[in-house]
Amino acid sequence: MPLGSLGRVLIVAGLVLIVAGAVLVFAGRLPRVPGDIVVERPNLTIYVPLGTMILLSLALTTILNFVLRR
Repeated sequence: MPLGSLGRVLIVAGLVLIVAGAVLVFAGRLPRVPGDIVVERPNLTIYVPLGTMILLSLALTTILNFVLRR
């Protein structure tokens, strides 16, 4: 693997870790996105973040395409 490619991989990995850390820190304060499914019953709460995962996928795809473009 050429040194330049390894550098890009390390930058992307670092960005992913920074984003993951920020999500963990601010997860309780983030608003729910339309499309997220929440089922609340006595003694049970189910949260399925479909809208959030779609937005996160779009953001990461855009970033990775920009960084890894040849």
